[in-house]
Amino acid sequence: VQLVESGGGLVQAGGSLRLSCAASGSIFNFSAMSWYRQGPDNQREWVAGMTSGDRTAYIDSAKGRFTISRDNAKKMVYLEMNKLKPEDTAVYYCYHEASRTWGQGTQVTVSS
Repeated sequence: VQLVESGGGLVQAGGSLRLSCAASGSIFNFSAMSWYRQGPDNQREWVAGMTSGDRTAYIDSAKGRFTISRDNAKKMVYLEMNKLKPEDTAVYYCYHEASRTWGQGTQVTVSS
């Protein structure tokens, strides 16, 4: 499996971004997918996850603001981020659970 993220950028606080993760490989549909982020403190933290059965979960700070979704036909995973805050600034990575594969990351910067 290979993963390629896109959609990051610079946005003002309160704004929105939609991250995309394009996957290759035949086992995509049968694996949970997650989004992680690594901020200025260099700690990588889990942000959101979605099972192959479309169950979702979020870190508390993302609940009500972020939405994870997937399109198995297109082998895509998305992270819709609204009401962004400066503390959301990080490199965001998608992660394929079954193969333990990471993407290269996409930078999100939220200015105050």
